[in-house]
Amino acid sequence: QVQLVESGGGGVQAGGSLRLSCGNSGRTLSNYAMGWFRQAPGKEREFVARISRNEGSAYYADPVKGRFTISRDNAKNTVYLQMNSLKPEDTAVYYCAADVNSLGHGYSPAEYAYWGQGAQVTVSS
Repeated sequence: QVQLVESGGGGVQAGGSLRLSCGNSGRTLSNYAMGWFRQAPGKEREFVARISRNEGSAYYADPVKGRFTISRDNAKNTVYLQMNSLKPEDTAVYYCAADVNSLGHGYSPAEYAYWGQGAQVTVSS
């Protein structure tokens, strides 16, 4: 069973940093590629970052390249999103998700079978 739980959200001033964590108490996450998405009010859910099962590959959306880093610790069954140099436009609910099949590029929410409940990130100017 996969039940993803995000933590680490909160409020921060522009230029600050936050680290989100995503854990699962059930089935190991090491079998899945993992992704982070975000959704701002009135907007569609958008891709943020993705990491392969074996940490060999990581991909980022253009708006976060160079500022965000996705990583995973399979021994701890946890995936992280380190967010630096945060901007007000990064304000959103952030979701982690598990891609069971890894058949596509992983940029679409439809490719992910399991989702966390979301963590609010608010960046003030």
